[in-house]
Amino acid sequence: MKRLLLILCTLLPLNLMANEVLTLDWNDLIPDNEKQHFDLQGMPSISHNGEALPQSIVGQVREELNGSMVRIPGFVIPLEGDANLVTEFLLVPYFGACIHVPPPPPNQIIYVKFEKGAPVQQLWDVVYIVGTLTTQSINHELAQTGYLLQGTKIEEYDDE
Repeated sequence: MKRLLLILCTLLPLNLMANEVLTLDWNDLIPDNEKQHFDLQGMPSISHNGEALPQSIVGQVREELNGSMVRIPGFVIPLEGDANLVTEFLLVPYFGACIHVPPPPPNQIIYVKFEKGAPVQQLWDVVYIVGTLTTQSINHELAQTGYLLQGTKIEEYDDE
């Protein structure tokens, strides 16, 4: 019995850590070896000849975030749903991303699937999306994404 209790006590902190929600910023989605190619706002830097850097240089994901429960703020670009609920959308770091060309690199766009549907009126301003993040590339007509988020919760944004 003591041995079983010891095993349970040892595993309990791991279980609690697995359910911990990581609050991320958009720069947290960029691998360290690429950060020098981005400015402070998470936008790709311009090369010495004035052109954007090729996506082969920027846009890689952080594999260690795969499977993490995260919370990240962003703007919503609705993709699927109806007049009341949105079930699939792109989450982007700034207003107007993907509407203007070129879109942000793949590691700065998250494809979100929100099965229960997010109320449309809650998505006009920046919001926090909570869910399980996976490093999965999705090609959509608007942009290529580097991450997929299975959304479970939407929270009001606070700038703390």
